[in-house]
Amino acid sequence: MSWDADVTVVGAGAAGLSLAVELAAPRAGGGPAPRVLVVEAPPGPLRSPSRTWCYWEAGAGPYDGLLAASWDRLRVHGPDGAVIERPLGPLRYKMLRSDRFEAAMAERLAGYGVEVRRTAVESVHDAGGAALVRGRDASGAPSVLRSGLVFDSRPPRLLPAARTTLLQHFTGWFVRTPAPAFDPGAATLMDFRVPQPSRGLAFGYVLPLSRYEALVEYTEFSPAVLDDAAYERALRDYCATALGLGDYTVGEREQGVIPMSDGRFPRRAGRRVFLIGTAGGATRPSTGYTFAAIQRQSRQLAGAVRAGRSPARVPAVHGRRARAMDAVLLRALDTGRVAGGPFFAHLFSSVPAERVLRFLDGATSPFEDLGIGLRTPVVPMLRSLLELPLLPRTVPAAVPGRR
Repeated sequence: MSWDADVTVVGAGAAGLSLAVELAAPRAGGGPAPRVLVVEAPPGPLRSPSRTWCYWEAGAGPYDGLLAASWDRLRVHGPDGAVIERPLGPLRYKMLRSDRFEAAMAERLAGYGVEVRRTAVESVHDAGGAALVRGRDASGAPSVLRSGLVFDSRPPRLLPAARTTLLQHFTGWFVRTPAPAFDPGAATLMDFRVPQPSRGLAFGYVLPLSRYEALVEYTEFSPAVLDDAAYERALRDYCATALGLGDYTVGEREQGVIPMSDGRFPRRAGRRVFLIGTAGGATRPSTGYTFAAIQRQSRQLAGAVRAGRSPARVPAVHGRRARAMDAVLLRALDTGRVAGGPFFAHLFSSVPAERVLRFLDGATSPFEDLGIGLRTPVVPMLRSLLELPLLPRTVPAAVPGRR
């Protein structure tokens, strides 16, 4: 059978581009790279708007030249106004804009000779000894692509059955002030000086780009999204009341929805079709962070493909212990047994920030996890743990628009 490529990657966002680059990049002594084809949606509603990704890592990283900013200190404002500021030790918290990343990865793929086709994908499935990607090209003509493997990064419309499903939904403004108003040396990870919803939690998020500019976001972890007017009111109130901003102008805006679910995300949709990114379980259920996990997932999958191993043997990007702890926390937050503001404020005040971030990456030892667990409300968390096996898994509604 004639194939259009050895590997087709569907989607040209963070997951698709990261994997395509890992697959196609020349490697000393690593053998020939597979023929890679990237399928990107044509301009229109299927394309994601520009957005911001944040992650942390030690020392220099492969995308440092593309960063909008980075910080070596984090702040958390408790519900009572207490300020917790912590150094990150060897880590840096990094901010990357999607448009710069996508342009740089597209340039890199062009240098590797990787073709990018604009196709509105309608289905991806096995067919005999190949995987087929069916859709329509930019002119509307039908398109069928055949390859040995397909990695599909399109966000899932439906989430898997779960015991707890929350949504992390947010709106952000890029704000500029005429007078100095921000500290560019520290990022505010969570600011709980905002009204709390009846179910879940809410916080402000501030990423300073200079003394005069910052990305300011209002975020909720709750079962349902708000309307646009509610986000606007929340951001205006946060800027005026908590941040004390007087005059300011709003430039770019971003908005998104990230699923926070203890459901089991399938990592394959066929014998030759595999799911990556959020669809493949890269999003950390308790936080919504995805970008760093996508990088790990991409390296592992590309390594398997280039070594001739089945991608099905690559382990999940988040281990069982991390997923189990996330399930307990999501249940505790959703039931209201644990109040989000005091919980996260106490966590950052009692545990070094560098260890908290490693914990959120699933990079801590069982002993470190136990130490962190003992600094949480033990009785409510234990009650949530004990009831999880008794809870049914239900299929949530379709996911609304996302980042």
